[in-house]
Amino acid sequence: MWRRCFSRSPGCSLTSAPIVYLVEQHPRYAPQLIPIFRAIDAGLIQAVTSPITLAETLVQPYRLGQVPLQQAFITTIVHGNHTRFVPIDATHSREAAQLRSRYNLSLTDAFQVAVAQAAGCDAFLTNDFGLRRVQELSILIVDELGP
Repeated sequence: MWRRCFSRSPGCSLTSAPIVYLVEQHPRYAPQLIPIFRAIDAGLIQAVTSPITLAETLVQPYRLGQVPLQQAFITTIVHGNHTRFVPIDATHSREAAQLRSRYNLSLTDAFQVAVAQAAGCDAFLTNDFGLRRVQELSILIVDELGP
């Protein structure tokens, strides 16, 4: 199912949940995500991340003082193979405001979508069913990927 989303110009925005599932080896979700992350590692898909994803994934490891987990998230999000870490700028801010007003998104979700659009992503990988209302991207829900 997810392969169809990358038929034109393969690009996928990675939100926090899929990265947490993979890095922490979530027993239910990691197996579903491994094929996507392998395709990213192989260069078949260009992943896009943002400071929002980095900040969201680091909260719990910082709270618990889990330095190796902090480093695993930083490496995956900022320095991952075929992963583009996109800083947020004024253009993203204006687009996030428009998306937030159009879809009633949270500010963090609006920034994530704005970055994905600006980077030319075809798909947005998340486990947030509420993001389905966004029409500009294919929204891939981890729960629906299947084994």
